[in-house]
Amino acid sequence: MTHPILRDLNRRYTVKKYDASKRIAAEDLAVIKEALRLSASSINSQPWRFIIVESEAAKQRLHDSFVNKHQFNQPHAKDASHVVLLAYDPYFTQDKFRKRVDAEVSSGHLPAEMYDNFMGAYAFAQANTDDRGYNGGWTKAQVYLALGNLLHTLARLGIDSTPMEGVDPEMLAELFKDELDGHVCEVAVAMGYHKDGEDYNHGLPKARLAMDEVITML
Repeated sequence: MTHPILRDLNRRYTVKKYDASKRIAAEDLAVIKEALRLSASSINSQPWRFIIVESEAAKQRLHDSFVNKHQFNQPHAKDASHVVLLAYDPYFTQDKFRKRVDAEVSSGHLPAEMYDNFMGAYAFAQANTDDRGYNGGWTKAQVYLALGNLLHTLARLGIDSTPMEGVDPEMLAELFKDELDGHVCEVAVAMGYHKDGEDYNHGLPKARLAMDEVITML
């Protein structure tokens, strides 16, 4: 198939070495930010925060977060053009959801008379909330919807990426405390452009299971 979406997804891979001299253009970064904002989530909960590491000072903080583990990802902190920290709210309350429902009405998406009806959708979150009010398992799942959206967006823009679960949530919570504001980051995405001749993963064929092993048509 030669569809542009498939072409871009076949091109996408996990970068192992970035060219620190290459930066993502401002207009592309604007698309990335809006794509993140538009990510889908269950009941439009949006229980997340996205922190884009761009400045040298922020990159140094991110670099320092690898002091204890996952040092194989540490070079990306400074060499990638940008890194996105995708964080979830581990205590997503009904009051927080109310802000989303307010946006539903103010945007014109939800008729005002259906406000209380839509508030009832919080039951999906409530079903995944324990006695301490923790529902991080559910909200983390929403972050992975945004992660997939981000990787696809980057592929369409021709921007290289590296999804990283190899981060240290405890160190990130300490070094980015103000920005995270109680959210938890367990996955990040480095973005930029690979280093020619030094990225061993570049240009290799895709390694995926056969179509009939993963997709069933009924």
